Amino acid sequence: MSKETGYPMTTTTYARERTLQEEIAPTVERGLPGVEVLAVELLSPSRLRVYVDREEGVDHALCERVTNVLRSYLADFTVEVSSPGPERPLRKPGHFASVTGHRVAVRTERELEGRNRFRGEVLAADEDAVTLAVGSEPLRIPYEAIVRGNLIDEG
Repeated sequence: MSKETGYPMTTTTYARERTLQEEIAPTVERGLPGVEVLAVELLSPSRLRVYVDREEGVDHALCERVTNVLRSYLADFTVEVSSPGPERPLRKPGHFASVTGHRVAVRTERELEGRNRFRGEVLAADEDAVTLAVGSEPLRIPYEAIVRGNLIDEG
């Protein structure tokens, strides 16, 4: 269950998020050059949140422009557009590489070493996997197994 909405987070939900991310990111990034879609999260069957960023930062006007680009989704979803905030979503290899040395939280679709939630410092991030310091041993997690990841705000 999502802590925020009470919506059950299932393998099907994560697969739907991936599909939506694959549809939405190119639409937004083509329509608004310089804007990156960091993550798409399905909060309920009819509500999704799109995290965006750009070099100059995110303001209300940009969120409105992104919503306008996504108007075709408004028939099926309530769309929320958000800045990444201090607990920045991490989905792509470059996202993880940019936070090397910082603590992150990662959720995997299937269990690795008996669990599917991990917290640890990013030791390395290559094109296939991120390596976290989890406990006393490094743990390599393939990106294909990750369904959610975010920076832990230690501020």
